[in-house]
Amino acid sequence: MAVTRAQQPVVTTSVRLPVRSRLAHPALLLTGILLVALNMRACLAAVSPMVGEIQRSFGLSATASGLITTVPVLFQGVGAPLTPRLTRRFGTERVVLGAVLVLGAGVLLRVLPSVAALYAGCVVIGVAIAVLNVSMPGLVKREFPDRAATMTGVYSTTMLVGATLAAGLSVPLERTLGGGWEASLGAWSLLALVAAVAWLPQVLRARAARGSAVAGDPAGAAAGPVAPVRPIEGIWRSPLAWQISLFMGISSLLVYTLVAWMPTVLADQGMDRGEAGLVFAFSNLVQVAGAFLVPLIAGRMTRQRALAVSMAVLNGIGIAVLLIAPVPGAWVAATILGVAQGGSLGLGLAFIVLRTDSAAGAAQLGGMSQAVGYLVAAAGPVGAGALHQATGGWTVPLSLMLALVAVVGAAGWGAGRNRTL
Repeated sequence: MAVTRAQQPVVTTSVRLPVRSRLAHPALLLTGILLVALNMRACLAAVSPMVGEIQRSFGLSATASGLITTVPVLFQGVGAPLTPRLTRRFGTERVVLGAVLVLGAGVLLRVLPSVAALYAGCVVIGVAIAVLNVSMPGLVKREFPDRAATMTGVYSTTMLVGATLAAGLSVPLERTLGGGWEASLGAWSLLALVAAVAWLPQVLRARAARGSAVAGDPAGAAAGPVAPVRPIEGIWRSPLAWQISLFMGISSLLVYTLVAWMPTVLADQGMDRGEAGLVFAFSNLVQVAGAFLVPLIAGRMTRQRALAVSMAVLNGIGIAVLLIAPVPGAWVAATILGVAQGGSLGLGLAFIVLRTDSAAGAAQLGGMSQAVGYLVAAAGPVGAGALHQATGGWTVPLSLMLALVAVVGAAGWGAGRNRTL
């Protein structure tokens, strides 16, 4: 069977993979994970305050400018299914290192004086982030098997911290460096380089562990005890896998749509643009709390159904406030949506480690859920903009988002069952 109750014994094959190495220093490993996580949203968030400058620099239309943020999201979905194959062939440590270096290269490619380079850089960034998105849950499950949900909360929070810092520092960096938007965005390649250097010891440790195992060295036991691994057969036919994927996908669609349009929604209703920007920034800040706390709570629960539905309900309340009383209720909506969006991100990632029984399974489910998730999410900003243009207002886009909240709740109810793939 593809799905079993989590508490039942798991029948496994003889395939065996190393789990956490006793040679891996926990502090060094955690530092590497957090520095990698800082990069996973920073280069996306940094571009948002610079879109106007980029548009004027290349003479882009509004639609073409919107693709600067949409293309990386789209290619996160395209690149996600490839990652499990890469990790099986090269090992998670080397794949993570390669993805971080490719991410830094994409950041530099994006600031070259060419429209083609701009979009090519967006593609490279999207694929690199896709690889990291899929690799990290499996790695966390392997290295912290007893605290996977907690560590998922830590690294998902770090991703949002990186995004918040990048959004807040982009304009000051432009002024400080004096090189325009190119210098501001290009500077984030240094963060990728720092993360790569911090991650290098994990690659060397994994290589040493493989060498010991091949040589039959008893010290190779330090490469860790081995854990049985069962491949997930027919994952694309699994209702549970699709429920997790839809929960992540539609939750991400709501997030990216509001990232693209929330300040505009408030400004179109009469709010000062400066205040609208502050409301949006505050909502992003609150997401950090949601992303940290919700996975911690999820890890202490046998079933996460109520938690998943709660996130959907909070999303619905926040969107309803924007629909009914956008200006008077802006700060209330920002608070509620911040908790819901950050919590949904953390819970979606926690589902990947809670609903699988191995690191390889987590990578496999991560590849599917994030492929579906980001392909769905990429349609949100473009679709909302098209509906706004067609109807001349925000009532239809927000109403459609409110209807999608019900789908999120239903998917989360299924994903929160006490089952494993």
